[in-house]
Amino acid sequence: MRRLPVYILIQTSGAMHGEPIESIKVGLESMVASLRQDPFALESVHISLITFNRVAEQILPLTELENLQLPEIILPESGGTHLGEALKFLCERVDREVQLTTADRKGDWMPLLFIMTNGKPSDNQLYNQMIHEVKRRHFGSIIACAAGAKADTVRLKELTDNVVSLDTTDSATFRQFFKWVSASVSMGNRSVGAATEMQLPPPPPEVHTVI
Repeated sequence: MRRLPVYILIQTSGAMHGEPIESIKVGLESMVASLRQDPFALESVHISLITFNRVAEQILPLTELENLQLPEIILPESGGTHLGEALKFLCERVDREVQLTTADRKGDWMPLLFIMTNGKPSDNQLYNQMIHEVKRRHFGSIIACAAGAKADTVRLKELTDNVVSLDTTDSATFRQFFKWVSASVSMGNRSVGAATEMQLPPPPPEVHTVI
């Protein structure tokens, strides 16, 4: 069975303490529960969680839905938004984990990438370098979520055209965001094979598309 790798990058700097990170945890649990109701997703979706502040860490290796247990997300007391470092780490994991098509076998579906941040890159030079590197990996779709008013949507638009924003960081809003993520993932393994860029479902009212 071909896998659909789904990478989720979550900023875990000090600004995410309290309600924002607790709301993300609730949203992730809701997303996994929703995907498990989809037989297509249950057969193919593999999820990886990568957190980033000053450093990036894969707290959940690429894991099939059936055996997935969400890990504890631990936040430092402070830390920058080193999104460039996170993207560099991501590319290394993708190169190591995603199976390419060969003469003997079909590889994985094109991976999906979801990025959640509430700031702007602290490592601008590395971020600029990694934009090209990420695009070279041919993700089926890259969706960046700007959580809160301080998130830099202009910089995120340099990485992907699919940028959305959340006005608030409460559990209800994050639950709706991750519900939309689960709907997007469910479409992934049925549309990626037919097009280079998958068509995303319309977002809920709490999730605003950045033009």
